[in-house]
Amino acid sequence: MNLKKWMVGALAAAVVAGSLAGCGQKASMQKDRYESVNNAVYEMEETGAYDSAPMALSANQRSAATGSASQPLPQNRKWVITMNLTAETGDLDAALDAVLAKVSQMEGYVESQSVSGGSAGSGRHRFANLTLRIPANVVDGFVEEVAGLTNLVSSSRNVQDITLTYSDTAGRVTALETEQARLLELMEQAENMSDLLEIEARLTEVRYQLENYASTLRLYDNQVDYATVSLYISEVEKYTPVEEPGFWEKITSGLADSIVNLGETIVASITWLIIDLPYLAVIALAVWLITALTKRSLRKRKAKKENNSAK
Repeated sequence: MNLKKWMVGALAAAVVAGSLAGCGQKASMQKDRYESVNNAVYEMEETGAYDSAPMALSANQRSAATGSASQPLPQNRKWVITMNLTAETGDLDAALDAVLAKVSQMEGYVESQSVSGGSAGSGRHRFANLTLRIPANVVDGFVEEVAGLTNLVSSSRNVQDITLTYSDTAGRVTALETEQARLLELMEQAENMSDLLEIEARLTEVRYQLENYASTLRLYDNQVDYATVSLYISEVEKYTPVEEPGFWEKITSGLADSIVNLGETIVASITWLIIDLPYLAVIALAVWLITALTKRSLRKRKAKKENNSAK
């Protein structure tokens, strides 16, 4: 009898352990998801930049999302502006449509776009990563628009001064253009084939360098004219609060979260039991067989002992 109780207790312990493991796995998946969100945000931030501190924006601050964050830049310099935004929305498809409409309205363009996490209507939380190019003179207004369309959790602004690099590259282009013009003149004045070949070789090298530096200048111009906005939008059921809640708000929010977590734990446990029911049936059968064989063996030993005592 004690052996049977021990077997039943072991089976119950296995079921409970499996339920806890399933719940723990769910919690781990949620933790990994939020860590991936944070990692995505940190990877987008660049070091050594101007005005790069992230800003948490409350609902009261969204109307002036960039007014207090961005500082006026001198007009006689070459600035490369990078904005990193993290936002939340209850409807990812609608938010993306609205944001992309604003990009087009402000004469910007999408450099890259990806959506991950599940298909629409699947019940799984999704997120989008966008790299947008917005005219630098209206990028602050674009941030305000995003703050109005979504729950803007954080924003950072990085500004890099490339004036010296730009001037040096432009100077090289001017020098190479001057040398190219001089080589063309010498080519017309060349009196023998040896001089002509030497001039042509140098002219080819100059043209190659000139094209490379000119291409770099075009890249700099694009970076200066269009700010780069890295936007991460996650689809959530509950927005992240950006203001410190009061005492009763903390209690209410905590109680609501506990109820939601309890419901999710119950659902996860039932799901695990249903999915693993065949395994549990096999385990129960094995326990029953072991118990039956053990009881049979004990009965045989008892009968044999009684027979020996009778003799």
